[in-house]
Amino acid sequence: MKPDLKIGIVGLGTVGAGLVRLLQTHGGKIESRAGRKINIVAVHAKNKAKNRGVDLSAYEWVDDPLSLAHRPDIDVVVELVGGDEGIAKQLVERALSSKKHVVTANKSLLSKHGMALARAAEEAGVDLRYEAAVAGGIPIIKSIREGFAGNDISVVYGILNGTCNYILTEMRETGRDFADVLKEAQEKGYAEADPTFDVDGIDAAHKLSILCALAFGAQIAFDAIDVSGIRTITSKDIQFADELGYRIKLVGIGKSNGGVIEQSLEPCLVPISSALGNVEGVFNAVCVEGDFIDRSMLEGRGAGAGPTASAVVADIIDIARGYSSPVLGVPAKDLKPNKPMPDKDIISEQYLHLVVRDQPGVIADVTAILRDHAISIESMLQRGRDPGQPVSVVIMTHDCSRADIRAAAAKIGALGSIVAKPTILRVLPL
Repeated sequence: MKPDLKIGIVGLGTVGAGLVRLLQTHGGKIESRAGRKINIVAVHAKNKAKNRGVDLSAYEWVDDPLSLAHRPDIDVVVELVGGDEGIAKQLVERALSSKKHVVTANKSLLSKHGMALARAAEEAGVDLRYEAAVAGGIPIIKSIREGFAGNDISVVYGILNGTCNYILTEMRETGRDFADVLKEAQEKGYAEADPTFDVDGIDAAHKLSILCALAFGAQIAFDAIDVSGIRTITSKDIQFADELGYRIKLVGIGKSNGGVIEQSLEPCLVPISSALGNVEGVFNAVCVEGDFIDRSMLEGRGAGAGPTASAVVADIIDIARGYSSPVLGVPAKDLKPNKPMPDKDIISEQYLHLVVRDQPGVIADVTAILRDHAISIESMLQRGRDPGQPVSVVIMTHDCSRADIRAAAAKIGALGSIVAKPTILRVLPL
C-alpha cells in the first residue's frame, strides 16, 4: 500500500463540509479504490466557530490558508473558496509553484486565469484538477478529456446552471412570472441573495469557456462568449413556446468549424420531444458530438454539497492513483488560439416576440423590416385582443444570421407601435 495522500482543505462552506463528510463516511471504500488512504491534515475557513455539521476535531485548524501551499506534510491543496482573485488565486498559484497538486471547484478562477494556471501546473509537474467546477456531479471533464479523447469533437452544449433551469421549469409548471419564482428559489436556497451570476448567465458562461477549451483544444476565452440571461423571459414566452412544441432552456453552445469557434450562452427554444427539453428542475445536462461517438449526453445534479463533493473526491482519487493528464486535455503550449465566429456566420431559426399596439399597419411595418434584413417568416401567432390594449405577436423565422435578426429587432423596437423591447430566442433543432 502506498503512503497516505495528505490533503489540506481551504473553504468549509457547503462543498467543503460536504467533502469532509464524504471522506469520513466512505473513507474505507475510497482507500480501497484509490490504493491508499486519503488523510485530511489541515483545514481553514473564515469562521472557526461556525457549526458545519461535521466533526473537524481530528484536523489541524490553520489561521493562514496560504501556509498550506508550502507545508511539506501536504500533498494536495483543495481550494473551495471561490472567486477569481484574492485568496483563491494566491493559494492555487503558490501551491503549484511549491509543486503541490491542486483540486478546485472554482470555475470563475479557471475561466479567467486557467491558461496561466495550466502552464504553471505543467511546468511544476503536478496536477490541477477541476471536475467539480463544471456541472457538479456530472463527470463531464473526465468524459471529454479522457472518455472522448479519441474523437474530433465538433459540438458541446447543454444546461449548465441548475438555478436557471429550476426557475424556467417552475415558470412553465405554475404559470408564474420570473420575479415571483426567483424569490421562491432564493427562499429554498436554490438561488443566492444576489442572483446575478446565475440568472444573467455568467456562472454558466464560466463553465462553457472551460468545456470549449477542453473539447476543441483551444485556449480559454471567456470574454469571447456571447452571454444572455433569463431575466427577460416572461410567462407568455413560456406559454408560446409550449404551444409551438418547445421549452425554453438556458443553453451553453460551443461549436468548432475549421478552427473558428462559436461560444454562446442564451435562452433557447428546444423541442419538447428532445432529451434536453426534458431536463427539469435543478438538473444539468451536457451533450457532446464527436465523429466517432455521434452524440452523447450526461445528466445529473449540477450543484449542492453531495454532487460537488463527489466530483472533488474523484479528482483526489485520480491523484492518489497517480493518474496524470494535461490540464486542458493537451499541453497548454499546444492549445490553439480561440478564434470567435462572427455573428453573420451563426445561423439558426429564431423566435421573435413583439408587444404591439393594436392598430392597422403594424404587421406590415414589421414584415418590411424583416424583408429588408433577408429574414423569412415561417409562422406567426397573435393572442389576445382587448380594444386599446397591447397585443403579443410571435414570429417564427426560417434560418437567418444572428447579425441580421439583431439588427432587424433593433429597428422593429424603434417603431412607435412597439411598446416593449422585442424578445429574440434562438431555436435549437435537436
